[in-house]
Amino acid sequence: MAPVTSDLPQVQDSVSTTLTLLFQTLTNVSLYDSAGRPSRDSLASDLSSLDDSLLKVHRLANALPPSSTPGIPLPLMEYVENGRNPDIYTREFVELVRRLNHLTRGKMHAFRDFRDVLAREMGAAMPEIKEDAMRVVEETGALGRCCWVRRGE
Repeated sequence: MAPVTSDLPQVQDSVSTTLTLLFQTLTNVSLYDSAGRPSRDSLASDLSSLDDSLLKVHRLANALPPSSTPGIPLPLMEYVENGRNPDIYTREFVELVRRLNHLTRGKMHAFRDFRDVLAREMGAAMPEIKEDAMRVVEETGALGRCCWVRRGE
C-alpha cells in the first residue's frame, strides 16, 4: 500500500465528515424499526460509511508529520474526556496565569525595594562601599540614583 500523504485541513475535513456520519447513524439507530426492511438497510449503509470514514481519519492522521499536529496538553484532554467544556479549562488556565503573573510582579517589586533599602542602609553604615552599592543598584535596573535620593543623599 502506498503511503498516504495528508495535511491538517484534510484531517479536519475528514473528522468533520465522520462526525456528520456519526450523527446520522445516531438518528437512524433511534428511528430503527426491527421489523422494517428499509431502516435495516439504511442503518447498515450508515455503519459501513462510518467505518470507512473512521478508517480514513486514522490513515490521514497517522500520515501527518509530528511537527504539523498541534500539541494538545494532556490535562486538557483529560478535562474533555471527563465531559467538561474546554472553554472553561482555557478560562481557568488564563485566570491562573494572570494570578501567577500578578504574584510574580509583586515579588519583583518587593525585591527591587529590598535592593534599594539594602544598598541605602549599607551605604549609610559603611561609607567606603557606598559608591560600589550605588553602581550595583544602577546596573541592576534602578533608574538613576532613586534609592539615594529618598534619604536626601
